[in-house]
Amino acid sequence: MSALAVRATALRRGWWLLAVGCLVGAIALGIAIGPVRLGIGAVAGELVDRLPFVTTSSGLTEQQTAILWELRVPRVVLAGLVGAMLALAGAAYQGVFRNPLADPYLLGVAAGAGLGATLAISYLPSTTSWPVDPLPLAAFLGALLGVAVTYVLGRSRWRNQSTATLILAGVATASFLTAIQTYVQQQQDDTLRQVYTWILGQLTTASWREVGLVLPYLLVSALAIVLHRRLLDMMSVGDEEANSLGVDTQRVRLVIVIAASLGTAAAVAVSGLIGFVGVIVPHTVRLLFGSSYRVVVPLSILFGAAFLILTDLAGRTLVAPAEIPIGVITAFLGAPFFLIVLRRGGRAA
Repeated sequence: MSALAVRATALRRGWWLLAVGCLVGAIALGIAIGPVRLGIGAVAGELVDRLPFVTTSSGLTEQQTAILWELRVPRVVLAGLVGAMLALAGAAYQGVFRNPLADPYLLGVAAGAGLGATLAISYLPSTTSWPVDPLPLAAFLGALLGVAVTYVLGRSRWRNQSTATLILAGVATASFLTAIQTYVQQQQDDTLRQVYTWILGQLTTASWREVGLVLPYLLVSALAIVLHRRLLDMMSVGDEEANSLGVDTQRVRLVIVIAASLGTAAAVAVSGLIGFVGVIVPHTVRLLFGSSYRVVVPLSILFGAAFLILTDLAGRTLVAPAEIPIGVITAFLGAPFFLIVLRRGGRAA
């Protein structure tokens, strides 16, 4: 093996160590820091005590243990899953549409989820006695409806491999669904506060139930995208060139769009509309580590999870005991980032 190849391999290992280190650090901070100080050492002892064949004393009280396992850990896990999925979906969309500004909400997922959640909040009776919370289900179905309508509107040109028409169909669908949502909100103005709380993104009610609800969809979506990451590199040269190399670009694009949309729908169903994660994380990964999707896709998963865990931590600690909606913080970070990328003309794509 040449010296150059050895250096490249060592560099890639360094990237992975950095990404894993950032994620582990974010998880540790997210679990340890909060209104009730637990201490990283005590938390580590409690986590080790849960390992098979290991017994140790963490020093945490019964109340602190309950806070750790029923509040902190599921919230951190859910934030990590949602952040990983949104970043991964953003990278996938940017790959199939060859646009560094594409994000997971491009094809009407956000508008559909917002409409579904608004309808559930506005018209369903009190859900406290329901065996299953209908709000995530309504948001999930609404998100899938948005993508389905976009695909139907753009499918005639989709068959002719026109991604621009599909994007325009997504814009039209989002505008239409948002108009319906606005009408519903005006008719049911007593629910405005609850609707906007959901729209701004929140993980305050995170529990193991939400983790179990979203995990299967995210695993299937992530697996499909990761398995197609090499084909994304081939598609980056253009459809004609990729087709000449034996890549069925229409099939690959459809599979990736479906997988990314399904995962995004599941993520927003439990977290609300958290914007800009799918732009900030994969574009930063591309700037720092190169544009190959064999690198961008897996690193986006790790850095996306770490990013949203830290963002959620900031939201619940900056103005404690109150909380800043997580969507507000990501928008505060993402809007300037988006403008910088736009000013650069997406040269890192």
